[in-house]
Amino acid sequence: MTTARQNIHEYLAELDDIPGTRIYTAARARKGYWINQFAMSLMKAENRARFKADERAYLDEWNISEEAKVALMARDYNTLLDLGGNVYFLSKLFSSDGIPFAEAVSTMTDMTWPEYRQMMLDGGRAPQGNRSIKGGY
Repeated sequence: MTTARQNIHEYLAELDDIPGTRIYTAARARKGYWINQFAMSLMKAENRARFKADERAYLDEWNISEEAKVALMARDYNTLLDLGGNVYFLSKLFSSDGIPFAEAVSTMTDMTWPEYRQMMLDGGRAPQGNRSIKGGY
């Protein structure tokens, strides 16, 4: 008995229809490499100070697209995720801004921070409408 192996790209494409979900794939990692390297640079106090003193000048030192630089300065995390940013690397930016992880994540939703916090305290999002669209969930 033989079983057909599913192509990894086909498998990952199946996950694209989950609302609000971005699967961090190798392709996405390659795309966002410099965004993530920039974010990791913020682990050093001297780099955070330089970034805070002149965000644009610091970003211009990195091989980051203009679209990503604009998104970084706007703290547009959804765009950064689309451009290959990894939320755990981007957390260095949240931290540099003095924003708790959960509060920063709330900006990636259609909820305010207090609404998001309450939703999480109440047990999180309901699964209805937040699973695979094609699966009817």
